[in-house]
Amino acid sequence: MGNTDLMDPVGAAIGPGLDRAPTGINGLDQITGGGLPQGRVTLVAGSAGAGKTLLGLQFLVAGARDYGEPGVLLTFEESAAKVADNVRSLGFDLDELQRDGLLAVLSFQVEPTEIIAAGEFDFEPLFVILDDAITRVGAKRVVLDTIEVLFGAFGADSIVRAELSRLARWLEERGVTAIVTGERGDGTITRHGIEEYVSDCVIVLDHRVREEISTRRLRVVKYRGSAHGTNEYPFFISARGFVVLPITSITLDYGAPEERISTGIARLDHMLGGGIFRGSTILVSGTAGTGKTSLGAHMANAACERGERVLWVLFEESPAQVLRNMRSIGLDLRPWIDAGLLHIWPARPSTLGLETHLALLVQLLDEVTPTVTVLDGIASFADGVAASEVTSMLSRKMDLLKARGITTMATALGNGDDAGTLSVSSMVDTWLLLRNFESNGERNRLLFVLKSRGTAHSNQVREFVLTDRGAELVDVYVGAAGMLTGSARLAQQVAEREAQSRQAEDLETRRRELRRSIAEHEAHFAAAQDQIAAERAELDRVGLRERHQAADTGADEVAMGKRRWADAVPSDGANR
Repeated sequence: MGNTDLMDPVGAAIGPGLDRAPTGINGLDQITGGGLPQGRVTLVAGSAGAGKTLLGLQFLVAGARDYGEPGVLLTFEESAAKVADNVRSLGFDLDELQRDGLLAVLSFQVEPTEIIAAGEFDFEPLFVILDDAITRVGAKRVVLDTIEVLFGAFGADSIVRAELSRLARWLEERGVTAIVTGERGDGTITRHGIEEYVSDCVIVLDHRVREEISTRRLRVVKYRGSAHGTNEYPFFISARGFVVLPITSITLDYGAPEERISTGIARLDHMLGGGIFRGSTILVSGTAGTGKTSLGAHMANAACERGERVLWVLFEESPAQVLRNMRSIGLDLRPWIDAGLLHIWPARPSTLGLETHLALLVQLLDEVTPTVTVLDGIASFADGVAASEVTSMLSRKMDLLKARGITTMATALGNGDDAGTLSVSSMVDTWLLLRNFESNGERNRLLFVLKSRGTAHSNQVREFVLTDRGAELVDVYVGAAGMLTGSARLAQQVAEREAQSRQAEDLETRRRELRRSIAEHEAHFAAAQDQIAAERAELDRVGLRERHQAADTGADEVAMGKRRWADAVPSDGANR
């Protein structure tokens, strides 16, 4: 399986790399090559609600819990108690960390009259507070949230910027890794340009709303002395905290297993050369009502029968409705859910942003660890969203699933040799097309294999029939009358059976006549053979009687001669 963490173009450093402090946010650590620059200052900029404070807190909590690095949080806007309450639902118990001496949470209320010394603005009181907290807990990490409050309290921006530069140097001298959060400006990274004075690394958080759907994205704008991912990466705030997805960096180096698995329909497996390759992607497109979801259900059922885990994502229907509908074709999927093998996630795209939906899918993949995934109704993503954005998201999703070796079947509403508005046909390995065919006053379903990479697949059309025993593929009738399906095909089959029956009857009648004739001829032949044998026997008797008669005549003559004392017959036979 290929590397799904960092972009290949970034590559490894040629010389010694910077020491890094892991943030505990996997995706962010992947993008930055291991974390934030250790012993330096990182600026995290974003608008209100973008997640700046949460990122900083997760950095501190991970350091205290996982890396043996105590931390200090200095907040300029909220009280320490309020901050602790805000993150308790995420599993961050700041009070416990403080009791254990792993964290110090301080609230610094900005009062100009208290921190102006000799008519000049300086950070000396701030240095004193920070120094005491760092010393007390042995801090290796510091978060200052949100330091731009100082600009609102004082109008002399140049003085504050100078003090910020001094603060950055002060933090670096103490060897702590620091995060400073700031508000986004209008067309600039921060309102007051503090990134130029305090940061070796700049991370920008963006919270945007489009078509009434919000999405969050992260970008590493600057990282002195290190290569890093430069794309925008989706992130979201979940019950587990700050989650970043660096999946725009997935490379095309995933494996290509030779193993084939079943689609759940034996004849379809045969059409595909024995099934589909494990880890491949299958697209099933067709108009409404052609049976796309039913194919997905067969795929899921077959995987569960093999004892594999399946994640089925529904974009258009509820789980209860799908389970009910599948029972009508003989597929009871409820036992697989009860056994923990089938996990169904209903997620209508209109309720989530594209990036959030993608992020939640990644989280589910981590939790469920499926070997097979069914994405049912991906065309729903195109509603109200630019086609290029949907294609980009689906591309990343399919690459992610391939990189994890997950076999995926995606269904899409389409018409003909087209998957609707989604340009995904070139991304998939196998493309099945379902089409409605109207004739003789009825509509029937047809199935084609448009492509199947690496497989000598069938080019034949099959009628796709949904029965109470599941989906079946049957041969269409192609003849002088054209292609027949449905009742027309059944009527033709009945007519052919009747013709075959009549032909069979005719053949049987002829067979009986021939057998009777043969029997008669055989009887005549046997009688003739008997006659011949009798006549031969008679002929033999006639010959025997003739021989016997000649012998008797000779004997009589000899006897007669003896009685008459006749002379012997002269040797030359002449009478004398």
